[in-house]
Amino acid sequence: MHLIVVSSLDALCRREACGNLAAEHPGSLVVFHDLLENGLVIRRVFDAAGPVEYEETILEHGCLSCAVRLDLVPAIDRLAASAQGPIIIGLPPAVPASVAVTALNRGLSRPATVSSAIIALAPDALEDHIWDPHTLFESGFTPVADDERTPGEFLLGELAFADTVLVAEPDIVPADPAGRERGLHLLRELAPHAHLAAGTVQVRRSAANAAASPFVTVVQRMERPLHPGRFRQVLGTLAEGYCVLQGHLWVASAPECRIAIQGIGPRVWLENTGTWPEEPAATGQAGRAPGPAATVLAATGEGLDPAEFERLLRDCELTDDELAAGTVLPDPFGLRSAS
Repeated sequence: MHLIVVSSLDALCRREACGNLAAEHPGSLVVFHDLLENGLVIRRVFDAAGPVEYEETILEHGCLSCAVRLDLVPAIDRLAASAQGPIIIGLPPAVPASVAVTALNRGLSRPATVSSAIIALAPDALEDHIWDPHTLFESGFTPVADDERTPGEFLLGELAFADTVLVAEPDIVPADPAGRERGLHLLRELAPHAHLAAGTVQVRRSAANAAASPFVTVVQRMERPLHPGRFRQVLGTLAEGYCVLQGHLWVASAPECRIAIQGIGPRVWLENTGTWPEEPAATGQAGRAPGPAATVLAATGEGLDPAEFERLLRDCELTDDELAAGTVLPDPFGLRSAS
């Protein structure tokens, strides 16, 4: 039994994507799963002839993972016993595909293979979603009030996990050709591993279109620790100039700690992920990273200047005098207390 999992930020993109997939896979079942307010779960099943099932369930704990584990998984297990083709699962908006895939792999009583994890989205809305400072609940994408993820955080996670991006362009929203083109360029930059398709047709990129992309990703590595004060000042510039930041930092105020950094749109956060992994030998050079300790930061943005990006970060490195002084520096990010 093959399962196709479709995640999305909104029900309109999900509906279009699942309809296209059903047309491409004769004999398939489509399962739409939705979580509404007060823990109400609605499950609808369709085949080529029309509706097959409609069920409403009230969950005691109306969270996204509970809706998948307690309602969707048992339903798929039952449907898989008699299904003649693949089952296309349209997840509730803002539910990560990884959550569903994990629950299905653990909870099904019969063999099944998730043959594809697909994110459905409208490319002309991608930048707006990335720069949206509100939570998924505040922007109306989920009924779960304590879900503090932003739309951009959800989409970046899905783009990293999915093997396919299915372009959806619901008729209810007027098309923006220029925004669509920008969105397609940004999708290719953020998810180069994923197949990009509109309906059942692969979206191809000519050499000319590739050269015309306004977006670029650069990666910078520094093997001296960063001055926490100077990096804090630069962080605002980085957040304003680039739509996505990700990597890890070696900060002089907590040199033993590997600090993860992620920035999506206007939100940037740091996390102390523990000590650096040990390696058999250090470099032995003053001011250079012992073992694997180093700063590696990738940035994606429009019109990004690699030389300027490097200069900003190089200016944050400790100088020879600062290294020689060995002074304990302030910890403006509270990194030591988080270890």
